[in-house]
Amino acid sequence: MSDDRIISGSETNDDGVLDVALRPKKMDEYIGQNNVKANLKIAIEAAKKRGEPIEHVLLYGAPGLGKTTLAHILANELGANIKITSGPAIEKSGDLAAILTNLSEGDILFIDEIHRLNKVVEEILYPAMEDYALDIIIGKGPSARTLRINLPRITIIGATTKMSLLSAPLRDRFGMVFHLNFYEQADIEKIINRNAKILKIDIVQDAAQEIAKRSRRTPRVANRLLKRVRDYCDVKDDGAIKINTCQSAFAMLEVDELGLDWVDRKILETIIEKYDGGPVGLNTISAATGEDMATVEDVYEPYLMQLGFLDRSPRGRIATDNAYKHLGRERRGGQNKLV
Repeated sequence: MSDDRIISGSETNDDGVLDVALRPKKMDEYIGQNNVKANLKIAIEAAKKRGEPIEHVLLYGAPGLGKTTLAHILANELGANIKITSGPAIEKSGDLAAILTNLSEGDILFIDEIHRLNKVVEEILYPAMEDYALDIIIGKGPSARTLRINLPRITIIGATTKMSLLSAPLRDRFGMVFHLNFYEQADIEKIINRNAKILKIDIVQDAAQEIAKRSRRTPRVANRLLKRVRDYCDVKDDGAIKINTCQSAFAMLEVDELGLDWVDRKILETIIEKYDGGPVGLNTISAATGEDMATVEDVYEPYLMQLGFLDRSPRGRIATDNAYKHLGRERRGGQNKLV
């Protein structure tokens, strides 16, 4: 269910074409993540001067922050071909071997959700990253022997949303590791204005700010909201995105000024109304809202905690004073403060 939410950072089937159309091609076109860009620019220039492939790069952060976009930009800046795959797609060591042996000197292999690589497959990747070689075991039992195949010098770019699930041996083989942070609202506004020009959308600055406020500091969410608001304005108005029609669109989409949708509010309202603000256990929240425990913990809670609406205590989840204020509720008898 979480993948279908308009404010989810995870990629949906509808995002693919839009992301490609709006994706910046060069580092100078990429908005935000200034520290990451500065470091990558140095690495690119150094690699070009030496005539070598860039070091292996690991990008981690929440969904929708631009990890795939950065991989494509690196390929463009280096003039390299890029092959894209994902951890779950490489089921057997033979699948990875086939991919690696078809790459050429200087090519880039981008592995999305790299933490989901099969452990056997992961071990095949180690010599490919360290020694540009592929070790293949031929035969079984006592007669088995290892055949080493030399590979061209390539660059592996890994992306993950869960750095903690990445094994230490694999993590240590990346020469550069970068964390992509959530964006500032000013940067999200720049992204919205840039993409509106590409899509030939007439948008006033107030409306761009309104979309940015609701984008959960995530470019993918901003692009998705821009598309939905454009559709609304095409049907209900003259196609231009003005502040009034923009606000009407969000009222219909049930996305409030902080980017909370009805599921976020349902979780907070459940804690406040049914359990007097908490503390309440995760399994109880899951049962009361009909959402899977892992989904509540991994998808909904991080943003609510980032806003300061939810706190975790040894006894369970607690709705904060900010959550009460946002929902227009009052604590009963001043109870249920943080414990």
